[in-house]
Amino acid sequence: MNDCPSKQELQNSLRQAHKLLSAHEASYLQSLRTLRKKLSLLQNSTARLSAKPNNATCPKLDAPANGRKLGKILLPGHEIHFLCDAGYELMGSETRQCKESLSWSGQQPVCKDINECASSPCMNGGTCTDEVNGFTCTCAKGWAGPACQSPTPTFFVTITNTSAASAGAAAASSFPPATTSPFVRPSKCTHVQGTTHCTCEPGYTISGRDNSICTDIDECELFHNGQAGRLCLHSCVNTPGGYRCTCPAGYNLTRDGRNCKDIDECANRQNNCTRDQLCINTYGGYQCVRVECNRIRNATYAKTSSTRCERNPCPIDNKACSQAPNSVSHHFMAVVSNLSAPRVMFRVSAVRVMGDTLRFSLLGGRGRRHFTVQRSDRQTGQLLLVTPIQGPTTLEVEVEMSELERKVLLGRYITKITVFVSQYEF
Repeated sequence: MNDCPSKQELQNSLRQAHKLLSAHEASYLQSLRTLRKKLSLLQNSTARLSAKPNNATCPKLDAPANGRKLGKILLPGHEIHFLCDAGYELMGSETRQCKESLSWSGQQPVCKDINECASSPCMNGGTCTDEVNGFTCTCAKGWAGPACQSPTPTFFVTITNTSAASAGAAAASSFPPATTSPFVRPSKCTHVQGTTHCTCEPGYTISGRDNSICTDIDECELFHNGQAGRLCLHSCVNTPGGYRCTCPAGYNLTRDGRNCKDIDECANRQNNCTRDQLCINTYGGYQCVRVECNRIRNATYAKTSSTRCERNPCPIDNKACSQAPNSVSHHFMAVVSNLSAPRVMFRVSAVRVMGDTLRFSLLGGRGRRHFTVQRSDRQTGQLLLVTPIQGPTTLEVEVEMSELERKVLLGRYITKITVFVSQYEF
């Protein structure tokens, strides 16, 4: 038996080896060309940076009066966010970005005092005086209460048969015996020259034809949904002679006694999140979340921060790996129910552009129908809320930013946004 290959078999093996080497050579050359492009782009970018002074930063921005700013980095591509103190509303740009020209986008914001009197909270002809994070009502005659919602003492007049001797007598007062229920009080009656004047305490009114009895006025039933607005933002509880407002769990009553303010359980450490979890404050509560790096076929990822995973370097000949996302970032936000739309919810921006094209797109996720993605400038795309969301619910949406050079994909960057929607509209 002859184990030596024939001449024909040897030639076939050589041709196959030659094809294999040619394929590897082509792949290697393509990789070198791609690397050369990236190095050229890096060199050009470095040249532009070196042309600028070493302190190539945007001018420092000050926080507005009665407000504060978030963010300290002044390098191109970075953003500064602005917030106002309670009782003030932001006028101007909520977010400003440092541009390549070393100037800031948008306009310097101003925190303007919220005019609590704009909603006409004072009822029944009352005059409203605006205050910081509140208001004061000066009530018209006959009305009382924080919002002038309660009638003042009611008069019930009767003519009584009195003798001539007593007709000219000085006024005398009588007090009916006290009642047992706090919602029923005795009236205070004064007899003057045959006429009886009976009055009730604030928050009570004469009970029918019996001028000796005063019954409680249910402000919650009469005025809770009046023309001037709701007495209470959430719930109204009637009390003897008045009312009080209550808030749901996770909220505190504000100083005006009518509105509710969310409790930040994360800032106040009123949560049970573990060390390896992030505490996300929501309206009326909080969420404990843990970010895990996705398992994607043909690629491996490493967690580089509490909310970001980056792809490990790919082998040169692994095309499937190079097509996987370069990074996956996670962002969490809390909103109230039925938030008005359209409105910008989130921005995705490239600090340094390596290719000649940036493409933004919306991927899958529960709640995708509520959102769309649009470009705001060459380097920035923004997630837009297009329809209101009824809470309580949790939605997820993914925004992809792709970087291309002559239509060849250089990298993919995915931002996963989780939206916690409250069951309340405040």
